[in-house]
This record gives sequence, structure tokens and C-alpha cells, in this order.
Amino acid sequence: MKNDTLTSLPDTADLTNEAIRLLRRIQALVVFFIFAIFISGATAIPLTWEMEMLTRFFPKPLETDTGLLSDLARWLHWVKTGLVETDARYPFLAYGYDWLAFGHFMIALVFVGAYRDPIRNLWLFDFGMLACFFVIPFALIFGEVRGIPYGWRLIDCAFGIFGFPLIWLAKRETLKLMRAITESAATNRR
Repeated sequence: MKNDTLTSLPDTADLTNEAIRLLRRIQALVVFFIFAIFISGATAIPLTWEMEMLTRFFPKPLETDTGLLSDLARWLHWVKTGLVETDARYPFLAYGYDWLAFGHFMIALVFVGAYRDPIRNLWLFDFGMLACFFVIPFALIFGEVRGIPYGWRLIDCAFGIFGFPLIWLAKRETLKLMRAITESAATNRR
């Protein structure tokens, strides 16, 4: 290294075993995060089909049926009806779901930078943690405005609840990696 400021990942041939272990851990966390974002986005495209499949597992309950599963089944069938009717009368509205998927795909693609060079792209971990944090109040507030049941809003919050620790760990490991590389370089200069 030319100076004491570490701005990118050195050649892996120059890394210690500890640094390589940290890098592999960071990359595994980032790959899992990318995969989760990609799958989340991909589910937005065939939404009507997914609801048709899901409602097969939750038959429409009788009006007199009560309980959590009956409430869930009612909600799922109501959503399916809304999607089917909207697709039939206003199919162009589904284009919004396509763009939702595209947004997920692009966010996942951006995190490839964190996979390739977590040091240079350390800022992505802050971005990811902010996105994970803000998805929670966003889902809770706008879910309430749109009449989304509380349990469903919690499912939407899962991205933030499970994503934040992954990204936080990746950032922590990247900071450890930076220290390990800097200490190794200082030792080699002596």
C-alpha cells in the first residue's frame, strides 16, 4: 500500500489468511442479501398467479368461520379478487409491479459492488442499513393508510428486520478486514 488510507481491496494474493477468511464471510453475506432482494423483486411480477396458487392452500372460509387462519384466508381471497378484477379491467396497472421488480433487481445489482470490493463500496452497507431501517415505518404507515392488515405489514417489514443484521455484519466484517490489511501492511513495512 502506498499510504495509510485504505480505499480499495488489495490483490487477494497480498492478503493474509485471516483477511481472506473475512473477505469470504463478507461475500457470503452480500450474496445472500443480493439473492433475497432478487427473489423479493421477482415475486412482484407474477402476483396474480401467485395469489391464485396461494389461495388453493387457503380455501375461502364461511362467513361464520373465525380465527387467524380464517382471517388470513379471507384476506388472501380478497387480494386475489382485487388482482384478478384489476388485471381484467386495468391491466396496465400491473406495470407498476414490473417496475417494483426492476427496482429490486437494480438494488441487488448495486450490491455486486460490495461483493467485488467491500472496502471501496463500504458506503453500500450504510445505504442497505438505511433502506432496511426505513422500510419498517414505511410499511407500517402506508400499510395502515391502504388498509393492509397488521400481520401482512409485519411480513413486509421482514426485509428490514432480517436484512439489517446481514448488512450490519457485512459492514462490521469489512471494517475488521480493513484493520487486518492495514496492520499487515504496517508489519511488512518494518
